[in-house]
Amino acid sequence: MNKLHDLSTELNTMAIFHSLLEDELIQNFQQLATSTYSLESKDCIIGIYGSFVATLFKKTESLSHYIAELVFSHENFYIIGKGAGKTFHPVVEASLKNELDVLNRLAALTPEDARDIINYKGFLPMWTNEPLDLTDLYMKRLANLPISGYGIYARHYAFALTADGVTPIAHPDPQRLSQLPGYERERSLILQNTLSLLEGAGASNVLLYGDAGTGKSSTVKAILNEYKDRGLRLIEIKKEQLLELPSLLEVLSVNPLKFILFIDDLSFNGNDDSFSALKAVLEGSVASRSKNVAIYATSNRRHLVKENMSDREGDDLHRSDTMQETLSLSARFGLTVTFQAPDKDHYLDIVKHLAQEYSLALSESELCVRAEAFAIRNGGRSPRTAKHFVQVQAVMQLEGEEHETN
Repeated sequence: MNKLHDLSTELNTMAIFHSLLEDELIQNFQQLATSTYSLESKDCIIGIYGSFVATLFKKTESLSHYIAELVFSHENFYIIGKGAGKTFHPVVEASLKNELDVLNRLAALTPEDARDIINYKGFLPMWTNEPLDLTDLYMKRLANLPISGYGIYARHYAFALTADGVTPIAHPDPQRLSQLPGYERERSLILQNTLSLLEGAGASNVLLYGDAGTGKSSTVKAILNEYKDRGLRLIEIKKEQLLELPSLLEVLSVNPLKFILFIDDLSFNGNDDSFSALKAVLEGSVASRSKNVAIYATSNRRHLVKENMSDREGDDLHRSDTMQETLSLSARFGLTVTFQAPDKDHYLDIVKHLAQEYSLALSESELCVRAEAFAIRNGGRSPRTAKHFVQVQAVMQLEGEEHETN
């Protein structure tokens, strides 16, 4: 009896997890199993064993952990169907149970199992194993799909639409709501809308309009960080990609997670195909009605469209139609939240909050004088200006402390 070869043969019968056979570690294992069964030279077998362990060590020393991660991140027809509420035939359910059992036994494979078959007395690198019940864990994951998701959406929470499709963002902005002082009323409206999305009640598409530097984009990113552990995901879309919205919405509509499609700094020129594409989606096409997706867009322009002199040309009827078309897009967002540039008191309140966060040692009066002067030199008052000012002061304070120490 060759335990490795028997296990390798069972792996080849997998249907639901069939594409796992393309994984480098599993391929190394099957090569090892074949080499021990076909009576390759011991040097050859040991070399393949080394390749197997080397592949494992690139990620972890635990074979159990490696296989579990492989299984839980695998996107297959079964988990996609379950996420969409599909019921499968008992023969498929039986296959799932068997495949998880096979993978569980692979995860439990010990170095001693391989050593006994190789029959080598010298040193061989070892790996670790932990107790694991893949079937139980997988069933729990299926029950938790609206929170944990599957595939790339289980491993990541922030994405961008690229030429390669939906792509994870390697280092998402870690912005937190607690780091955004001011604009509590404005943010509460967006938070309530997001909670409605998470609760499955559907949500309005949101336009965050206002002056530059007032925290519109930061608000969206902070809300994502606040609720990513409750099944919220964000996909950033550029204006020129809006023509792809209908197909993306159709794909996401059967996903159990909740999605914000984020369009930052949105504005259009007069004749812009993407204008019509977004307008069609906001008007309520079939693809846009899914309760698990909402569009959040930021803009410095209230009506989103840059008006040219050519838009004013023509007869009264033509001008009226053009202006109505221009105004209609922003009106189609169910919720518009305005972020106005702060007045002096609001600006200084933000500065004081951030100064505490950064532990600035300046007196309040000195802090306010410097903050106002900084705003005058840097384009006016805004939360972005306040944060920049406080960060500059924090660096100066740190450099002063280091100078005194030296």
